[in-house]
Amino acid sequence: MSQFPSIDTDVLRTFVAIADEGGFTRAGERVNRTQSAVSMQMKRLEEEVLQRQLFQRDGRQVKLTAEGQVLLGYARRILKLHSEVFNTLREPHMVGLVRIGTPDDYVMRFLPGILSRFAQSYPLIQIEVHCESSKQLLQRQDLDLTIVTREPGNEIGQLLRKERFVWAVAQGFRSHEQTPLPLAMFNSDCFCRQWACNALDTTGLDYRIAYNSSSLSAIMAVVSAGLAITAQLESLITPDLRILGANEGLPELPEASIMLLRNLNHPSPITECLAEHIVEGFKP
Repeated sequence: MSQFPSIDTDVLRTFVAIADEGGFTRAGERVNRTQSAVSMQMKRLEEEVLQRQLFQRDGRQVKLTAEGQVLLGYARRILKLHSEVFNTLREPHMVGLVRIGTPDDYVMRFLPGILSRFAQSYPLIQIEVHCESSKQLLQRQDLDLTIVTREPGNEIGQLLRKERFVWAVAQGFRSHEQTPLPLAMFNSDCFCRQWACNALDTTGLDYRIAYNSSSLSAIMAVVSAGLAITAQLESLITPDLRILGANEGLPELPEASIMLLRNLNHPSPITECLAEHIVEGFKP
């Protein structure tokens, strides 16, 4: 078997920094090396280790060659695996199961990014996600972390973010001008539905619950088809929908608080690590 020269992870880290920063000087600041040290590293990598030109230099700007682009993909993967090895072996206690409870609202909007970043750091931890309404989740005692939506003045736990409820309708459709107003809302135990109905009752607008579901994706599908309007948190409104304001004759809706609850009966380093990722992932 032929023997190939090895590439130190520090060299790969410097190489990635150059690709990201577009220059040796800024890359050096990122990896805490002088510009000359960075240049020497890359010269050895090009001329002695790989024997390939990796950079195209244009004044102070540095661009990757085709071979450099190939190496960049491998370098990112190698550094990711290197990080996973250390996270797994240096923190062997980070193995186990975490049970999360969340309304369906936040699964597609927030959880994919949060869980992806968490899995990169702690690949051996198993995540169990339970989707129920905030009212149902608050009654459970078996969850490690719970994300719920709460009314102003009724917050419990740690605040993740505040958001206003808004009316939304499909682009190009005018279902909000129909009488009675067709609504697509969550099931009756969701307080955002109660807010929407109370606001319409107060202003005297005639409405009907045309579509009722516990699934946000089902509600959004109905609204996107122009069959009804809905009231949801602003961050959940997809680009194919239009937010309605007071000029369309609809009442203003209140602001809600998204809260994170920890099960204080079962604290663990695993749970707290995931909680930190959730807090970061919900930042506006």
